[in-house]
Order: sequence, then structure tokens, then C-alpha cells
Amino acid sequence: MNRRYFLGAGLAVASAPVWARRSASSDVRTISLHHLHTDERLRIDYRIGEHYQRSALQRLNNFLRDFRTGDETAIDPQLFDLLYDVKERLGHSEGTFEIISGYRSPHTNNMLRRTSSGVARRSLHMTGKAIDVRLTEMPTRSIRDAALTLGRGGVGYYSRSDFVHLDTGRVRRWGA
Repeated sequence: MNRRYFLGAGLAVASAPVWARRSASSDVRTISLHHLHTDERLRIDYRIGEHYQRSALQRLNNFLRDFRTGDETAIDPQLFDLLYDVKERLGHSEGTFEIISGYRSPHTNNMLRRTSSGVARRSLHMTGKAIDVRLTEMPTRSIRDAALTLGRGGVGYYSRSDFVHLDTGRVRRWGA
């Protein structure tokens, strides 16, 4: 064992934390969204490594606000992870999620319950834990299937309306 060996080994050990930090920070999670009711678009890095980006989450809370009332709530960050993982499972990393419904205020949820069927009294939309989506250039049944294979939260398939409901509640499924 010579001096070069010890110097090389010492440099490798000393630089290991730098490499670890670099690989963790390079794990950037990005989602692209298009809100069909407001026509707003957003492409945002919401998580880097294990750290959610606070300013990104605030922008997402605003983006997914109740478009009828303007009310906002804190959206569960795991919902964004679910969207990201569905997109990755489908191999559609550049796809944009089309948002049909994000947060719903209790007022909006009650109105929808009176005028539509299939709206839950205690909808997870009211707690920021649910979203109704499509993904550009992807059949909604494929989104449903990808979400089901993840085994996280609720997955509702609405073939007639052509969207998928995803939530971070208990694991369950409904729809055709």
C-alpha cells in the first residue's frame, strides 16, 4: 500500500457525502397540469429528493382551488406523488394532467350533490385528498389500470365522463 492509494481512498471517503447529496437532489419530481375550467397551466418541480418544495405546494394549492368559489385548502402532497407515479408507470413522463376537479369547498360539494349523482357527502375533494383527471394522449382506462397497480388510495373510473378519480384515502376502487 502506497501513499497514492491512501490519498485516493481518503479523497473517495471525503467526497462521498457530496455524491450522496448530489444524487438525492437530482431526484426532481415535476408535474404538468392544465385546469380545464380555468384554462390555467402549470409545470412545476414540487419535490426534490425527499423534500417537498413549500413554494411549489402553495402554487399547487392555488392552482387546484375551488374554481367556483375561489376557496383554497392545503392539498395532500402525496396526491402529487400519486399523479407523478401514475405518469411514470405509464411511461408518459412528458404528459400533462387535465384537471376536472381538485379542491371542492363544502358549499360546492353540497351544490354538486343536489344537482349530480355520485358525489359523496364526505368527499375527499373537500379535504384536499382527491383529484379528477385525464392525461393527455392516454386512455383513461390506462390511467385507472396504472393507479390500481400502485395499490394506493381510491381509484374511481368514470368512462362516460372520461376521467379518473384518484385520492389518498383508503385503498378501494369503483366504476367500470
